[in-house]
Amino acid sequence: MISIPVDEATALAYNQASVEEQKKIQILLRLRVHELFTQSDISLQQVMSEIGEKAEARGLTPEILETLLRYA
Repeated sequence: MISIPVDEATALAYNQASVEEQKKIQILLRLRVHELFTQSDISLQQVMSEIGEKAEARGLTPEILETLLRYA
């Protein structure tokens, strides 16, 4: 078992979800993490770059990220 820090809104939404919904989220996360670490053709750096690009495309700026990390 591992613990993954998330923002307050995500934690609140997860904790307010029903047990059944939490189990579904756990399964989805488990599958995604497994997929990330078993794909031999994609490195962690590539995954991180892709996440960064998607975040930037959705409006995340370095300033917003700094603010989020400061209060996380």
